[in-house]
Amino acid sequence: MKFSKIIRITSVIILPLLLVSCFSAKTYERPESELLNSQYFRTDSLQKDSVSIAAISWKQLFTDPVLQGYIEEGLTNNIDIREAIQQIMIAEAYLKQGKAGYLPTLSASAQYTHNELSANSQFGGQFDRLDQYQLSGGLSWEADIWGKIRSNKRANEATYLQSVAAHKAVKSRLVASIASLYYQLLSLDEQIAITELTIATRESGLETTKALKEAGNVTEVGVKQTEAQLYTAQAILIDLKNNVRLLENSLSILLGSEPKDIARSSLDEQKISTPLKTGVPYELLANRPDVIAAEYALLNSFELSNVARSNFYPSLTLTANVGLQSLDFDKLFDSSSLFTTIVGGLTQPLLNGRKIKTQYEVAKANQEQAKLQFKYTLLNASKEVSDALYSYNAALDKIKVKQKEYEAYTVAREYSQELLDNGLANYLEVLNARQNTLSTNLDLTGTKYARLQSIVDLYEALGGGWQ
Repeated sequence: MKFSKIIRITSVIILPLLLVSCFSAKTYERPESELLNSQYFRTDSLQKDSVSIAAISWKQLFTDPVLQGYIEEGLTNNIDIREAIQQIMIAEAYLKQGKAGYLPTLSASAQYTHNELSANSQFGGQFDRLDQYQLSGGLSWEADIWGKIRSNKRANEATYLQSVAAHKAVKSRLVASIASLYYQLLSLDEQIAITELTIATRESGLETTKALKEAGNVTEVGVKQTEAQLYTAQAILIDLKNNVRLLENSLSILLGSEPKDIARSSLDEQKISTPLKTGVPYELLANRPDVIAAEYALLNSFELSNVARSNFYPSLTLTANVGLQSLDFDKLFDSSSLFTTIVGGLTQPLLNGRKIKTQYEVAKANQEQAKLQFKYTLLNASKEVSDALYSYNAALDKIKVKQKEYEAYTVAREYSQELLDNGLANYLEVLNARQNTLSTNLDLTGTKYARLQSIVDLYEALGGGWQ
């Protein structure tokens, strides 16, 4: 009898182990087709070494102490950053739960039962009432023969690491946004200074034009055209000052504070001397936290598909209960009140309304979605790197051209004014030269900002800013 029991128990334990050959949890491998090479970036300027500006701290790239102070403030107080930290805490809690999946569950209970028996019941002739006291503890454990618990643990680990990478992505985006808004404000400050100087010059020019009209050198048309140009510059100044207020409000929100005035330095003081190295194509995006997060999302969905697949196979569980039970409270703690129950079970799902198959199909579809999202994130990242490289080179070339254009219009304005004063030029030539000088000077300032913005974009595109 005892031997037959041993055979039955052994078969319950050994049978699932023999079935492991039919199924084991798969190991994640990065899709080789998703790796990038130089063709994704459409540029010949990629470096041959593995050094990248993304590897340096934002403090080394952005040397303006005022800007550094705002970045520090944003990293401390920004709402998105604080939300990302809370998401990490949530993922960490699930990670701890996943690590505890191998452990048995243990419960304890104390119970008192009172029964008033019917005189016509089975035991009513012997008892009119029945009291029972019980103290017990229960233990339950499932063997991880299919790797379900292990896959769940890995899925939780991937979710946690994904939340950490997402937090880094928020930091990287925040640093870039603060720097971008700060440089825009500096650009607007310079454009305001140019426009105010232009207004002062045109006010003086208007008086000169009126004097020339009195002398008969120009007509009333010339006076009105000069006056109209003055109003044009004044309107530009209104727009520039309005944009400053709007950008200050936006930057204040990024800093986690109410709208306020933003103290700042000047555009000419911005010196970024860090070499703009990108690194080799294979590792070009290894520092980008959004790419890292996307791959962890893929890993999470992969492990969850392992879990869904394991549900098709039997589960081996062991439950045990031990405690004290007595009809008399005074005898509850006697050795004769001790009871134990041990149950080993093998459960194979047969018909459950297609739930297991549905869960598996959904898990596989989720995995394919995560793979596509990972692919998209890689492609979008390569686009951003390519855009930033092109924009930076274009800004450098455009600054040279705009500087020459501005110098040419400045000389033309001076010459045309001298010719007009001597009655040798048409006043329309002077008006055109003045307007072109202002427009070109404003464009030159905008191009200087575009250069700084392209550096910020490249830094963010390579995954810099979270260190």
